[in-house]
Amino acid sequence: MISKADNLSVAPACGTNLKAVSLSILVPVYNERCLVAASLSRVLSLQSDLISDFEVIIVDDCSNDGTWDVLKEFANMNPRAKLFRQDRNRGKGAAIQTALQHAAKDICIIHDADMEYDPQDIPSLLIPFVKEGADAVYGSRYLTASYRRVLSFRHSLLNKWMTALTNWFTDLDITDVETCYKAVKTRLLKSIPIRSNDFRLEIELTMKLAKRRARIFEVPIHYLPRTREEGKKIGLKDGFLALMTILRFSIIEDLYHAKAYGLKILADMNHARRFNKWMANTLRPYIGNRVLEIGAGIGTLTNEFIPRDLYVASDIDHHALDYLNAYAVGKPYLHVRRLDACNTEDFKELAEQFDTVLIINVLEHVADEERTLCSLYSSLMSGGKVIILVPQYPALYGSFDRVLHHRERYTKAKLSAAMVKAGFQIEKIFDFNRFTVPSWFVNGKILNWPFAHFDYETLFNSL
Repeated sequence: MISKADNLSVAPACGTNLKAVSLSILVPVYNERCLVAASLSRVLSLQSDLISDFEVIIVDDCSNDGTWDVLKEFANMNPRAKLFRQDRNRGKGAAIQTALQHAAKDICIIHDADMEYDPQDIPSLLIPFVKEGADAVYGSRYLTASYRRVLSFRHSLLNKWMTALTNWFTDLDITDVETCYKAVKTRLLKSIPIRSNDFRLEIELTMKLAKRRARIFEVPIHYLPRTREEGKKIGLKDGFLALMTILRFSIIEDLYHAKAYGLKILADMNHARRFNKWMANTLRPYIGNRVLEIGAGIGTLTNEFIPRDLYVASDIDHHALDYLNAYAVGKPYLHVRRLDACNTEDFKELAEQFDTVLIINVLEHVADEERTLCSLYSSLMSGGKVIILVPQYPALYGSFDRVLHHRERYTKAKLSAAMVKAGFQIEKIFDFNRFTVPSWFVNGKILNWPFAHFDYETLFNSL
């Protein structure tokens, strides 16, 4: 028998009926007067049942060979093409950043303005998105295909060295990190700060996707290389810069824009594996088999407590939900749902469905504590438990709390009173992680860290 709760899934399901997606094709251009019109014409002729709609966003990187005139004429004749021009020559990465600002479709894919890549390969890159819940798909020039052009040995060797080094630092197994054809979910791509203005973009994006735990797939593509005499722009210098980029972004945790500081904290916490394991082991004895997790974030605790008979991971942040949905593929017991803890309507169909509700480091964020606790109470079966973790000691409230948008810090009496008012009986209440109190006091109250007015974007853009 399938209960009502077992029909709560909003996670993508694998199947044979593939859903079409919309596509933003980002095209950086620099001094390609003789090739760009033919290349873009091939892009605009793209047809596939997997593509519901697409837009072509062209950014001219201040070309000086007549390319801009060709592009203006092309855009006038093709309304689907959106054309922009940089004020000065800044590089491929900067052009991609400009194009990304105007991307409005489900998935972004980068297409170079030369004729090395065939747009007819693009539909095959979309299959992992609609079938496997991919976050990013790379078109590999080295995977086995029906046929492939024999490539330059030296160029291929340099590429494979860069790929191997990137794989070493990311623990991925990519075959072609320097490929142009990188397709990424648009919301995910827009949430990643891109600092590289040139070809180092390829390494930076891969390093950050790996650190964001994105689900990356590869698909074989065709490739028609051109020589330096024909206009190829990558050289040995770019290989050295790529190496420096690998080292730089293996150290720097620059995964979210400054506005998403809360998600950055979650990402940092995800790396604290021993702490997370300790927290999970502390809570595990109280966890039942039908669990609702409020504010699951990027699944740090979810990963510790599955599998269960039923596990519903919820959040309100769309980046977190995108990640959780991809993570849930292939896990029929794990369901993903958008739940606003303050909205009682969100909980109506969840009434009495769970034996355990987890709300870890969330209650201090909600605007309406009483309504939230009543909603949690309604979702529990008779005899069910809610497990709550909140920051304590109001005297510690400082810069950390303000940055994380904490409404307040609790005392045991305050938390107990709120729980009893909502109908709960207190089974156990105890201190957790008390040894960090001195650190919170020194950094949050005395040193006032993190500095409220520090401009992280300016810092990284100056590096």
